[in-house]
Amino acid sequence: MKNSKFAYSMMAVVLGTALMSGSALAATTTDSAGAKIDSSMKKVDNYMGDSAITAKVKSALVDDKAIKSSDISVTTNSGVVTLSGFVGSQAEAEQAVAAATKVEGVKSVSDKLHTKDSKDQSVKGYAGDTATTASVKAKLLADDIVPSRNVKVETTAGVVQLSGSVKDQAQSDRAESVAKTVDGVKSVKNDLKVAP
Repeated sequence: MKNSKFAYSMMAVVLGTALMSGSALAATTTDSAGAKIDSSMKKVDNYMGDSAITAKVKSALVDDKAIKSSDISVTTNSGVVTLSGFVGSQAEAEQAVAAATKVEGVKSVSDKLHTKDSKDQSVKGYAGDTATTASVKAKLLADDIVPSRNVKVETTAGVVQLSGSVKDQAQSDRAESVAKTVDGVKSVKNDLKVAP
């Protein structure tokens, strides 16, 4: 009888210890899962916040009659807005930066805007730039190194601007060198971001 009471007591101790360990493990797993969910929510929140900021900045540029926003690209990363593309004058570039800075949630504005020649482009010049852009895009598409779907190409008066993102500096350099080989390209402004 003493042996069975001792055996039952030992089983109770072992079972109690196992239950305590299990609940401690469950608490740790829950805390770790909760932290992962919080981290994921912060990432989604940042993405959604950046998307909202980009939309608000684009809207502000469209609303400002002094800015020809169709030639301006807007991207946002952690509240930092990057404006790229072409504007008609330095004053227009400054106005675009000022408009973007006023948008709620914008921490800072990176100005990568380029000024077009002050004289109006002729139809022939526009057609030449369009053909140059198409040629650069075709060469990038045929290249195995550059992820062409991530690279935006704009040409003004023979000056090619590359924007978008690539995985490494080698892809950025390759995109620039490919663009320089196209007939009609006077120079290349490489505004590609390296985003691994």
